[in-house]
Amino acid sequence: MSSSDRSHAVDVQDAKTYEVRTYGCQMNVHDSERLSGLLEGAGYVRAPEGSDGDADVVVFNTCAVRENADNKLYGNLGRLAPMKTKRPGMQIAVGGCLAQKDRDTIVKKAPWVDVVFGTHNIGKLPVLLERARVQEEAQIEIAESLEAFPSTLPTRRESAYAAWVSISVGCNNTCTFCIVPALRGKEKDRRTGDILAEIEALVGEGVSEITLLGQNVNAYGSDIGDREAFSKLLRACGRIEGLERVRFTSPHPRDFTDDVIAAMAETPNVMPQLHMPMQSGSDTVLKAMRRSYRQDRFLGIIEKVRASIPHAAITTDIIVGFPGETEEDFEQTMHAVREARFSAAFTFQYSKRPGTPAATMEGQIPKEVVQARYERLVALQEEISWDENKKQVGRTLELMVAEGEGRKDGATHRLSGRAPDNRLVHFTKPDQDVRPGDVVTVEITYAAPHHLLAEGAVLDVRRTRAGDAWDKRNAARAAKPAGVMLGLPKIGAPEPLPVMTGSGCGCD
Repeated sequence: MSSSDRSHAVDVQDAKTYEVRTYGCQMNVHDSERLSGLLEGAGYVRAPEGSDGDADVVVFNTCAVRENADNKLYGNLGRLAPMKTKRPGMQIAVGGCLAQKDRDTIVKKAPWVDVVFGTHNIGKLPVLLERARVQEEAQIEIAESLEAFPSTLPTRRESAYAAWVSISVGCNNTCTFCIVPALRGKEKDRRTGDILAEIEALVGEGVSEITLLGQNVNAYGSDIGDREAFSKLLRACGRIEGLERVRFTSPHPRDFTDDVIAAMAETPNVMPQLHMPMQSGSDTVLKAMRRSYRQDRFLGIIEKVRASIPHAAITTDIIVGFPGETEEDFEQTMHAVREARFSAAFTFQYSKRPGTPAATMEGQIPKEVVQARYERLVALQEEISWDENKKQVGRTLELMVAEGEGRKDGATHRLSGRAPDNRLVHFTKPDQDVRPGDVVTVEITYAAPHHLLAEGAVLDVRRTRAGDAWDKRNAARAAKPAGVMLGLPKIGAPEPLPVMTGSGCGCD
């Protein structure tokens, strides 16, 4: 090893480490990729996986949509306080929606925090950390409007084969349960040319699946005055050579027009998958939520999608126990679920979002009533999910091999992958080498409510440029000194959409 090589190795080993903890929606996950990219551009390296706060910089990218979001944050900050006392120079930063909302409160409650930044100025994090270090005092900087579109910032993509691509930020809706518009601002659309240029660059790096991301993704174009801009964007994605799979999340029924359905059906690389939040099946509750559609309109969209894309997997979000929800209202939700036959659902018990109109509405539902309704809904959706998955048995499907999706894969000698409709499939490990990003063809032999099995031999293996990119990334990591950039990526293709417990954003 030359003297310059030895010097470089020492420099990398001595570099400051960082950890980013992400809470909330896909937009936050994508923002965290940007935060990681910014920090690495400033010379930091990712702390080893499982370091649990034992890093030089710990960043919390927060969510404000849960009732107890602040308690969770301050509890985590409290656990870091003694660690910071023992580690001179350690810094803690808090960003995201809760930071945008609470601002000065965070430093008052946790004076050991060094930086507070909002949703509109994530690009300032390295500067704010350095300023806090030099001035030896907390830096609070909350921009009221977007300073730079997130996708113009450096990024550390968590997957070699799949990527998020943000097409808009903010939201123009006024749903009474959602605080996102107040924290993310009005919708701002990105230029179509910039979106396509980013996708083409990603494909050039080996990415074969992209997910278009927006708070209200199919409203894309409202900022530029083109109501068909989103369907045109989907069709344009279909013309990008090497791009095998296109997904998007999350659309709003209000903006789900026939041209979008046609673009999905007619563009081969747009996957037969739709996640569209229903929130409630009751017209009365939908009105109280300020949702601009009713049950008939929602089910009509589902019917049109299934007529054009027969094998589409449709998933949704549902809130149980919204203020004023009667038993009759809840039965309307159950009816809509039976009619729609979602392949899976995020189901949430309503919780107050401070700062939203719904938080102060009359008719707040007792916890025990909400819990009982929630359990009935989960049981119904579980039954439907299983029935819909059983219809997949006997089908031959192409799977994109995934990384870290099957917790039991090692013990069962299986690998995991995603079907075109995003269903999770565990399949028998073939004799030949298969990498994340490669494509295998299998026959489905068994169905469970939340996954499928292909227990026979793999019918075909197609090695891909995405798999090559995964090999290249892991070879580069292995070549770096121990302790730097450890751990395999956990975020890439969007997570499955199972029945979920607790509370969540549900803001689309």
